[in-house]
Amino acid sequence: SSRINAMDKHIAVIDMKAFYAFVECIERKLNPFTTPLVVCDPERGDGTIVLSVSPYLKSIGVPSRCRRRELPNIPGLIMAQPRMGLYVKKSAEIISIVLDLIAEDDIHIYSIDEFFVNLGPYLKTYDCTPYELVRKIQNAISDKTGLITTAGLSYNMLMAKVALDNDAKKHPPYVAEWGPEDVKKKLWKIKPLHKMWGISGGYEAKLNAMGIESVGQLAKCDKNLLKDKFGIMGEQLWEHANGIDNTNIRDKYIPQDTSFSLGQVLWKDYTKEDAKLILKEMNDDLSMRLREHGKMTRKLGLTVIYTFSQGGGFSHQITLDYPTDDSDLILEDLLKMYEKYVDNAMVRKLYITYSDLSDGGFEQYNLFEDIEGQNKKQNLTKALDIIKKKYGKDTVLRASSLLETSTAKERHNQIGGHHR
Repeated sequence: SSRINAMDKHIAVIDMKAFYAFVECIERKLNPFTTPLVVCDPERGDGTIVLSVSPYLKSIGVPSRCRRRELPNIPGLIMAQPRMGLYVKKSAEIISIVLDLIAEDDIHIYSIDEFFVNLGPYLKTYDCTPYELVRKIQNAISDKTGLITTAGLSYNMLMAKVALDNDAKKHPPYVAEWGPEDVKKKLWKIKPLHKMWGISGGYEAKLNAMGIESVGQLAKCDKNLLKDKFGIMGEQLWEHANGIDNTNIRDKYIPQDTSFSLGQVLWKDYTKEDAKLILKEMNDDLSMRLREHGKMTRKLGLTVIYTFSQGGGFSHQITLDYPTDDSDLILEDLLKMYEKYVDNAMVRKLYITYSDLSDGGFEQYNLFEDIEGQNKKQNLTKALDIIKKKYGKDTVLRASSLLETSTAKERHNQIGGHHR
């Protein structure tokens, strides 16, 4: 239909400029374009990552992603502790503003500070050009939140994203509009290859080894040669280099076989024995999440990484006899794996995964279990889950979580490994 064609031809991707740093400046009533502010946890060591820098710092050459120790000595530098809860709230506020103008089906959230918008179906409604509609969205966000956005605009999601990353962020009003003619004029000129969306350092090195150093060279390469070398990804690399992307923004991805995972980098080196406590706490939290989603797991994964100076670690999986959401049963198998493979090295990172998921609501009984006892235990687990959900995860903890080596309370006060 003509409506589908219109949709395919006008896609924008909108990105919040220096999102975390901008939010912190606004909260402090400071001008982000004149304030030297970084979002970085001052309580962590010199190796901690700087999550965001203000536009002022970016303008004087400070990279948006670096380690704290790499920051230059700048007078009056403000080090803002990350507040992930605030950023999530702001992100939701921004999407709610966009929803006043665009239907949910035509918005694709890419990350906490970036989203795609399908403009085509709204051009007649607002009687405007795609560029004017993008500016309308940008102004609505700016008027209501004070935040500045950058935008890429094109005829598909790929070209919009490349326009954003390589053109839009240079100067106000921070909008770049690329058409089919810009494939040769602008897309093909992108070099080195990692500046092209979707090409990682690994692919860049392999393509460089083939003598391909620019997107233009990639576009002119034999598609079958790329397919032989990289499989289906080779075909996608060739298509993207030629500005081809058939993704429909309205096709929402629904994963077929999801998994639940939880990992943490420990704040110091842990002994083999102390790390078991962390494993138990992580399993308590992940199994609760499993039950909240009404799922059971049949495959457990455990990854342990040792301290940097010792190096190494292991990653193993185990398949259970039957699906379960019982945290004690899961823990039993995780600990068996742990004891079987762990060395006497100091532990620095732990990751657990539940996969091969199925819907809960049924229980596999066997002749060797106390059925009545099992039902009582299930009821107790349900009651504890309800209490934790209503009053917070710290309301009921293992007694061992009061030990100095525990990270449960600290982790419960974080989002994505950073302060709420």
